Amino acid sequence: MASNSISTSSHSQTPRTLNTTDWNERASVGSFVTLAGRILFSAIFIMTGFFHFSQQEIAYAAHSGVPMAGLLVPASGVLALAGGLSILLGYRAKIGAWLLVLFLVPVTLMMPNFWAARDPMMAQMQMVMFLKNATMLGGALLISQFGADALSLDARRNSAR
Repeated sequence: MASNSISTSSHSQTPRTLNTTDWNERASVGSFVTLAGRILFSAIFIMTGFFHFSQQEIAYAAHSGVPMAGLLVPASGVLALAGGLSILLGYRAKIGAWLLVLFLVPVTLMMPNFWAARDPMMAQMQMVMFLKNATMLGGALLISQFGADALSLDARRNSAR
């Protein structure tokens, strides 16, 4: 007589109990897609984070009405770099994503003020920047909930436990 019950196998283990072999088995196509997404998502924060330490970027922010730009712009650069590197490497990626949320919320609300631009081209460009930031905010919120997936330092650390 055949059994219709579903048996539980070693694949139902939590990531905390996986050994290295199980970690390698979990590196599926989806994991590589997630890794590619993390690389592409984090690239903008890492590449532009360094600009937040330049006098030109600080002056632009001050001109745009950012209070204490000399302090806040470099601090936002630290958040962008730390969050971007965290997500890129998949090391405490959920915390890194929250750092990017902390970076993106004020930047999105303060910098691209398309509603105040008088020139239609400038208004359109500022709206695109606002929507880009809002989209990145959505991506950071997703990462804050789902983490970095199997091909990450987080998964490697959890599999060693």
